[in-house]
Amino acid sequence: MSKVNTKIDFVELHELEDLDLHTTTVDGKRFYVDTSGAMYPSVTTVTSLLSADQIKLWRKRVGEETANRISNAAAKRGTAFHHKVEDYLRREKPYIEFDNIIQEGMFKSIKPVLDDSIVPIALEAPLISKELQLAGRVDCVGIWEGKLAIIDFKTSSKYKEDYMAKPWYLQMTAYAIMVEELTGHAIEECVALVALEDANFQLFITEPEQHVDELFELRQRYRNLYGV
Repeated sequence: MSKVNTKIDFVELHELEDLDLHTTTVDGKRFYVDTSGAMYPSVTTVTSLLSADQIKLWRKRVGEETANRISNAAAKRGTAFHHKVEDYLRREKPYIEFDNIIQEGMFKSIKPVLDDSIVPIALEAPLISKELQLAGRVDCVGIWEGKLAIIDFKTSSKYKEDYMAKPWYLQMTAYAIMVEELTGHAIEECVALVALEDANFQLFITEPEQHVDELFELRQRYRNLYGV
Protein backbone atom coordinates (compact mmCIF):
# COMPACT_ATOMS: atom_id res chain seq x y z
CA MET A 1 0.00 0.00 0.00
CA SER A 2 1.67 3.13 -1.23
CA LYS A 3 0.47 5.41 1.56
CA VAL A 4 2.26 3.45 4.28
CA ASN A 5 5.56 4.96 5.42
CA THR A 6 8.55 2.68 5.91
CA LYS A 7 9.61 2.23 9.54
CA ILE A 8 12.77 0.75 11.04
CA ASP A 9 11.73 -0.65 14.44
CA PHE A 10 9.31 -3.35 13.37
CA VAL A 11 7.74 -5.89 15.69
CA GLU A 12 7.09 -9.51 14.77
CA LEU A 13 3.57 -10.45 13.72
CA HIS A 14 3.01 -12.61 16.78
CA GLU A 15 4.12 -9.73 19.04
CA LEU A 16 1.16 -7.58 17.99
CA GLU A 17 -0.88 -9.01 20.85
CA ASP A 18 1.59 -7.44 23.30
CA LEU A 19 1.28 -3.82 22.16
CA ASP A 20 0.52 -1.52 25.10
CA LEU A 21 -2.72 0.33 24.35
CA HIS A 22 -5.75 0.95 26.50
CA THR A 23 -9.15 2.45 25.76
CA THR A 24 -11.14 5.37 27.07
CA THR A 25 -14.46 6.95 26.12
CA VAL A 26 -14.88 10.68 25.63
CA ASP A 27 -18.28 12.18 24.74
CA GLY A 28 -19.52 8.76 23.74
CA LYS A 29 -16.60 8.13 21.36
CA ARG A 30 -13.98 5.46 21.89
CA PHE A 31 -10.28 6.33 21.91
CA TYR A 32 -7.11 4.30 22.29
CA VAL A 33 -4.32 5.71 24.43
CA ASP A 34 -0.66 4.79 23.91
CA THR A 35 2.17 4.80 26.44
CA SER A 36 2.89 8.49 25.80
CA GLY A 37 -0.72 9.44 26.58
CA ALA A 38 -1.57 10.25 22.96
CA MET A 39 -5.19 9.48 22.07
CA TYR A 40 -6.33 7.96 18.77
CA PRO A 41 -9.94 7.54 17.61
CA SER A 42 -10.99 3.93 17.21
CA VAL A 43 -11.38 2.54 13.72
CA THR A 44 -14.97 1.49 14.37
CA THR A 45 -15.87 4.98 15.58
CA VAL A 46 -14.59 6.48 12.35
CA THR A 47 -16.17 3.89 10.04
CA SER A 48 -19.50 4.32 11.83
CA LEU A 49 -19.82 7.58 9.89
CA LEU A 50 -20.76 5.48 6.85
CA SER A 51 -23.95 4.18 8.45
CA ALA A 52 -24.81 7.02 10.83
CA ASP A 53 -27.69 8.40 8.75
CA GLN A 54 -29.25 4.97 8.19
CA ILE A 55 -29.01 4.16 11.89
CA LYS A 56 -30.71 7.42 12.82
CA LEU A 57 -33.58 6.67 10.44
CA TRP A 58 -33.88 3.13 11.77
CA ARG A 59 -33.94 4.28 15.39
CA LYS A 60 -36.62 6.81 14.54
CA ARG A 61 -38.70 4.16 12.77
CA VAL A 62 -38.58 1.46 15.48
CA GLY A 63 -38.33 3.77 18.50
CA GLU A 64 -35.47 4.34 20.93
CA GLU A 65 -36.49 1.60 23.36
CA THR A 66 -36.69 -1.08 20.69
CA ALA A 67 -33.52 0.16 18.99
CA ASN A 68 -31.58 0.04 22.25
CA ARG A 69 -32.83 -3.46 22.99
CA ILE A 70 -31.86 -4.76 19.54
CA SER A 71 -28.49 -3.00 19.55
CA ASN A 72 -27.58 -4.24 23.03
CA ALA A 73 -28.58 -7.80 22.18
CA ALA A 74 -26.54 -7.72 18.96
CA ALA A 75 -23.50 -6.33 20.79
CA LYS A 76 -23.71 -9.02 23.47
CA ARG A 77 -24.16 -11.73 20.84
CA GLY A 78 -21.14 -10.51 18.90
CA THR A 79 -18.88 -10.20 21.95
CA ALA A 80 -19.78 -13.64 23.26
CA PHE A 81 -19.29 -15.23 19.84
CA HIS A 82 -15.89 -13.58 19.40
CA HIS A 83 -14.76 -15.09 22.69
CA LYS A 84 -15.82 -18.58 21.53
CA VAL A 85 -13.95 -18.21 18.24
CA GLU A 86 -10.84 -16.85 19.95
CA ASP A 87 -10.87 -19.69 22.49
CA TYR A 88 -11.18 -22.24 19.71
CA LEU A 89 -8.38 -20.78 17.58
CA ARG A 90 -6.02 -20.56 20.54
CA ARG A 91 -6.54 -24.27 21.25
CA GLU A 92 -6.06 -23.60 24.96
CA LYS A 93 -9.37 -25.13 26.15
CA PRO A 94 -10.30 -28.81 25.85
CA TYR A 95 -13.77 -27.93 24.57
CA ILE A 96 -15.97 -24.92 23.86
CA GLU A 97 -19.12 -24.38 25.91
CA PHE A 98 -22.03 -22.56 24.29
CA ASP A 99 -24.57 -20.24 25.86
CA ASN A 100 -27.49 -21.47 23.77
CA ILE A 101 -28.40 -23.63 20.78
CA ILE A 102 -28.36 -20.69 18.35
CA GLN A 103 -24.81 -19.77 19.31
CA GLU A 104 -23.76 -23.41 18.94
CA GLY A 105 -25.31 -23.60 15.48
CA MET A 106 -23.58 -20.39 14.41
CA PHE A 107 -20.24 -21.71 15.60
CA LYS A 108 -20.65 -25.10 13.95
CA SER A 109 -21.44 -23.38 10.65
CA ILE A 110 -18.03 -21.69 10.52
CA LYS A 111 -15.98 -24.40 12.26
CA PRO A 112 -14.89 -26.04 8.96
CA VAL A 113 -13.63 -22.65 7.78
CA LEU A 114 -11.73 -22.11 11.03
CA ASP A 115 -10.19 -25.56 10.69
CA ASP A 116 -9.34 -25.60 6.99
CA SER A 117 -8.72 -22.01 5.91
CA ILE A 118 -7.22 -20.05 8.83
CA VAL A 119 -3.84 -20.21 10.54
CA PRO A 120 -3.95 -17.57 13.30
CA ILE A 121 -0.84 -15.56 14.12
CA ALA A 122 -2.20 -12.80 16.41
CA LEU A 123 -5.66 -12.74 17.98
CA GLU A 124 -7.47 -9.76 19.52
CA ALA A 125 -4.37 -7.67 18.91
CA PRO A 126 -4.36 -3.92 19.61
CA LEU A 127 -3.11 -1.96 16.60
CA ILE A 128 -2.14 1.64 15.94
CA SER A 129 -1.16 3.79 12.99
CA LYS A 130 0.69 7.06 13.44
CA GLU A 131 0.00 7.90 9.80
CA LEU A 132 -3.75 7.35 9.99
CA GLN A 133 -3.88 8.59 13.59
CA LEU A 134 -6.18 5.66 14.31
CA ALA A 135 -6.13 2.60 16.53
CA GLY A 136 -8.21 -0.49 17.04
CA ARG A 137 -8.29 -4.14 17.98
CA VAL A 138 -8.23 -6.71 15.19
CA ASP A 139 -9.91 -10.10 15.55
CA CYS A 140 -7.20 -12.04 13.74
CA VAL A 141 -4.01 -11.51 11.79
CA GLY A 142 -3.29 -14.81 10.14
CA ILE A 143 -2.89 -16.90 7.06
CA TRP A 144 -6.03 -17.24 4.96
CA GLU A 145 -5.67 -19.96 2.37
CA GLY A 146 -1.96 -19.25 2.03
CA LYS A 147 -2.12 -15.44 2.12
CA LEU A 148 -1.35 -13.05 4.97
CA ALA A 149 -4.72 -11.60 5.89
CA ILE A 150 -6.83 -9.56 8.24
CA ILE A 151 -9.70 -11.79 9.36
CA ASP A 152 -12.73 -10.39 11.14
CA PHE A 153 -15.46 -12.52 12.68
CA LYS A 154 -18.96 -11.09 12.42
CA THR A 155 -22.41 -12.22 13.51
CA SER A 156 -25.74 -11.36 11.96
CA SER A 157 -29.39 -12.28 12.36
CA LYS A 158 -29.90 -12.16 8.59
CA TYR A 159 -27.99 -12.29 5.32
CA LYS A 160 -25.92 -9.27 4.37
CA GLU A 161 -25.96 -7.68 0.93
CA ASP A 162 -22.62 -6.85 -0.68
CA TYR A 163 -22.98 -3.10 -0.13
CA MET A 164 -23.37 -3.67 3.61
CA ALA A 165 -19.77 -4.88 3.81
CA LYS A 166 -18.24 -1.49 2.95
CA PRO A 167 -17.66 -0.42 6.60
CA TRP A 168 -16.01 -3.80 7.21
CA TYR A 169 -13.75 -3.37 4.20
CA LEU A 170 -12.59 0.06 5.40
CA GLN A 171 -12.17 -1.21 8.96
CA MET A 172 -10.04 -4.13 7.82
CA THR A 173 -8.06 -1.92 5.43
CA ALA A 174 -7.18 0.28 8.40
CA TYR A 175 -5.99 -2.79 10.27
CA ALA A 176 -3.97 -3.84 7.22
CA ILE A 177 -2.23 -0.46 7.14
CA MET A 178 -1.53 -0.71 10.86
CA VAL A 179 -0.03 -4.19 10.56
CA GLU A 180 2.23 -3.13 7.69
CA GLU A 181 3.28 0.02 9.54
CA LEU A 182 4.08 -1.95 12.70
CA THR A 183 5.65 -5.08 11.23
CA GLY A 184 6.73 -4.34 7.66
CA HIS A 185 4.56 -7.20 6.39
CA ALA A 186 2.00 -6.32 3.71
CA ILE A 187 -1.49 -7.73 4.12
CA GLU A 188 -2.70 -9.45 0.95
CA GLU A 189 -6.38 -9.97 1.74
CA CYS A 190 -9.11 -8.86 4.10
CA VAL A 191 -11.72 -11.46 5.05
CA ALA A 192 -14.98 -11.01 6.94
CA LEU A 193 -16.44 -14.32 8.08
CA VAL A 194 -20.08 -13.80 9.05
CA ALA A 195 -21.90 -16.39 11.18
CA LEU A 196 -25.68 -16.28 10.74
CA GLU A 197 -28.36 -17.22 13.23
CA ASP A 198 -29.82 -19.79 10.80
CA ALA A 199 -26.56 -21.79 11.07
CA ASN A 200 -25.19 -20.64 7.73
CA PHE A 201 -22.32 -18.25 7.04
CA GLN A 202 -21.13 -15.68 4.51
CA LEU A 203 -17.68 -14.65 3.34
CA PHE A 204 -16.71 -11.17 2.19
CA ILE A 205 -13.19 -11.02 0.76
CA THR A 206 -11.32 -8.05 -0.67
CA GLU A 207 -7.84 -6.64 -1.20
CA PRO A 208 -6.96 -3.69 1.04
CA GLU A 209 -5.43 -1.69 -1.82
CA GLN A 210 -8.91 -1.20 -3.23
CA HIS A 211 -10.06 0.81 -0.21
CA VAL A 212 -7.05 2.90 0.89
CA ASP A 213 -8.14 6.15 -0.78
CA GLU A 214 -11.69 5.92 0.57
CA LEU A 215 -10.36 5.18 4.05
CA PHE A 216 -8.11 8.25 4.02
CA GLU A 217 -11.03 10.37 2.81
CA LEU A 218 -13.25 9.06 5.60
CA ARG A 219 -10.51 9.71 8.16
CA GLN A 220 -10.28 13.32 6.97
CA ARG A 221 -14.05 13.66 7.15
CA TYR A 222 -14.00 12.52 10.77
CA ARG A 223 -11.19 14.97 11.54
CA ASN A 224 -13.15 17.80 9.94
CA LEU A 225 -16.23 16.94 11.99
CA TYR A 226 -14.64 16.37 15.40
CA GLY A 227 -11.18 17.95 15.22
CA VAL A 228 -9.29 14.73 16.04
